[in-house]
Formats: sequence, structure tokens, C-alpha cells
Amino acid sequence: MSEPTIVVTATPAEADRKAIVDVLMAFNEKAGGPARFQPLAILIKDPTTGATIGGLWGRTIYDWLFVELLVVPEQHRRSDLGSRILAQAEAIARDRGCIGAWLDTYAFQAPDFYRKQGYTAFGTIDDHPRGQQRHFFQKRF
Repeated sequence: MSEPTIVVTATPAEADRKAIVDVLMAFNEKAGGPARFQPLAILIKDPTTGATIGGLWGRTIYDWLFVELLVVPEQHRRSDLGSRILAQAEAIARDRGCIGAWLDTYAFQAPDFYRKQGYTAFGTIDDHPRGQQRHFFQKRF
């Protein structure tokens, strides 16, 4: 069998990502069982234009909700909108059989917000970016 070629690219195609994900998911499902991957999006829409101006983007997989992105436009912060969106995502995750949620946030973003929502820290990366921290949070339902 010949040795595979290693290629470094700054412009990978979506097909390249899919090929990597497919191999990884096949391995994971063999070891951990069906992943039951389901996307989850809760969008904040501009009432005038209908354009998406924020929201939550995540997925449920292996009995957990992963919140990849959550942003509330600055002019709507401190209005309980973020809390409502996160609670709605958690309710959907529970309906899907999930036992918890996890996410990450930078120190300059929203760690206090997540603590107020009942999340607890389970890890931190110092100097990411330099002089700051990246925090990892979880919440069991």
C-alpha cells in the first residue's frame, strides 16, 4: 500500500471538510453509538426587514446540546432576549432527550451571563487570545 499524500491548503473546499467529518463520524458511531445529530437554530429577526440580526446556532449530538454561537444585537441586550433564547434551546434539547448543554465563551464576551443561567465552568484556556481567557461551561438538565 502506498503512503498517502499530505496537502496543506489555505483554501479548503466544503467537500474536503465533509470527507473528514464522514470518516470521523463513522469512527465515532462505531465506538459511541448513533450520534443523532440535529441542528438547532433560534433566530432573531429584524421586524422591518426580516433579516436575521442575531440568535443561537447549535446542535444536539450524543445527548447534549452544543451552543456554537449566541449573540443578541447590542441595542437589545439586557432585555432578557438572550435568556429566553437560551431557555428555548434548552427546552428543545430536553425534548430531544438531551441531558445537558455546553458552550464556550471568551472572558470579554458573556461568562457572567452563562453563570446567571445556571452554567458552571469546566475548563479555561489562558492567553486565548493573549491576555484573555476562553471559558468552557456546562449545564446539566
